[in-house]
Amino acid sequence: MTRWLPALGLWGGLALVLVATNLLILQKQRVLDDGRTVLLALRPADPRSLMQGDYMELRYAEALVPVAQEAPGIDGRVVVALDGDGVARFLRFDGGGDLAPDEQRLRYKRRSPAGLEPRPDQMEIFIGAESFLFQEGHADAYSEARFGILKVAADGSSVLAGLADAARRPIRP
Repeated sequence: MTRWLPALGLWGGLALVLVATNLLILQKQRVLDDGRTVLLALRPADPRSLMQGDYMELRYAEALVPVAQEAPGIDGRVVVALDGDGVARFLRFDGGGDLAPDEQRLRYKRRSPAGLEPRPDQMEIFIGAESFLFQEGHADAYSEARFGILKVAADGSSVLAGLADAARRPIRP
């Protein structure tokens, strides 16, 4: 009986990892299916990674991202106002109150730019996904991207669903 215990522990651990991974996937899929569509204005750059292929580094426009020094915490939520097309504009940091119908919470992370020692005066606020991977050879189509399309849950968690052009149409190469 005792010689089977290590094998049971190994298989039990593997099953636990698979269950946890599938629960995370289901959570993200639920946000994609039921989340509110929010467009975030971009300041794109198009680098290339030898390990990942083509991708677009996403940085959101100044009107959406507040000054990092004003952020009340390392991680938190902001409240954005949505126009008729779903384009977000920063309103305030979330205080936990009720929202108007045209408002949405978004989670943020306050981090130092890559490669820099963490210092409060150099912190940036990141909202949503920070990069968008796409198939090699489709860089021309995505160079027209002006908005990130996010699906956002009520608690502010989001999933990047795609990119949109200046006319707010999803880009489909």
